[in-house]
Amino acid sequence: MTDALETLRHDVRAWLEANAPKDWRATCTSHEGFLATQRGWFAKLVEGGYAVPHWPAEWPGGGQGLAEQKVLYEELARADTPRLLLSFMSTYHAASTLFEWGSAEQQAKYIPRILEGEIWCQGFSEPNAGSDLAAVRTRAERRGDVYVVNGQKVWSTMGQFADKCLLLVRTRTQGAKQAGLTYLLLDLKAKGVTARPIHQIHGDEEFAELFLDDVEIPVADRLGDEGQGWAVAQSTLLSERGLTLLELSARMRGALWRIADLIRETGREDDAGILRDFGRLATRIDAACALADQFLANRIAGHERVGDASLVKLTYSRTLRDFTSLGLRLAGLEAQYHEPIVFGGGMETGNWMADFMNSYAWTIAGGSDEVQRNIISERLLGMPREPKTWTLAGDAA
Repeated sequence: MTDALETLRHDVRAWLEANAPKDWRATCTSHEGFLATQRGWFAKLVEGGYAVPHWPAEWPGGGQGLAEQKVLYEELARADTPRLLLSFMSTYHAASTLFEWGSAEQQAKYIPRILEGEIWCQGFSEPNAGSDLAAVRTRAERRGDVYVVNGQKVWSTMGQFADKCLLLVRTRTQGAKQAGLTYLLLDLKAKGVTARPIHQIHGDEEFAELFLDDVEIPVADRLGDEGQGWAVAQSTLLSERGLTLLELSARMRGALWRIADLIRETGREDDAGILRDFGRLATRIDAACALADQFLANRIAGHERVGDASLVKLTYSRTLRDFTSLGLRLAGLEAQYHEPIVFGGGMETGNWMADFMNSYAWTIAGGSDEVQRNIISERLLGMPREPKTWTLAGDAA
């Protein structure tokens, strides 16, 4: 590590010691506490110049390279600060798409509001469309200076708390599916918008579904040309720079003490099976952190291969499952009691049943484990591509 990075780490660590919230896990057991904590912590990071290191240099705190961002994420994980779930979509997906596709007027209108705390969500997924983005059916019809939109979106992260939405709509049904998509910026306070939270199995409501009934969106709030939505959406999906998995892996290693405490509290210090599983888990977490670290180093050096990110994600999701599974096993029957959810608390809160159920989300979100395995086998290992048309034995008859 260079002297400059060491200095940055020292500065960030000192700043976090003075400014990181200390009691956020206790206050985030209600949505009101979660929202207040997230908004307050984001504002503090903006003030300190650590909220948007990935933005261009002309913005406060921007212009940092991946190596500098890595140091910041490592220190945020080390200090056990709240993850910025509420503003993540705003600072990454919305901002990056606006920087690449937005006009000067659109950037001037929307980017400063993100730093002021405006919340964005993403309106891509739809019922019956699965992971097929090109299957979007929400319709937008242009009438003069506005688009009139009708349809439904689902799995919009933090959608029930958001102010704006990155909306992918269909403006043409003829020709290639991808060519009929258009990208709009939706004000969620517009007439005809209904946001309904989705209650998840572990008690949280991280997602919402959006219902759009004759919603009018000005043509001036379109990104790219009409029919260019597929290309704009690809920019949105590529906006996150891969540092999330590095941060999450570091947070999991930092939470290993929870398992060690459980072993002591349950009197399992001499249980050879438990100690074996704990040792394997610790080794796997170290490997996950090393893999994420190597991935970022390769990206910085320009040596990233297609499929490397899948390897990191698959390793993290499987290790997280093992982590929460061992915690749930050690906690025993008491873990079956309902405990208040720490909203936005991450995946290692010590509420073992909730943590275990939440760990399954990471085997689906951002591409399922099965998809990641296909990418790894085809792109990294050079194995034959998965057949697109096949039948089970006997089906042909």
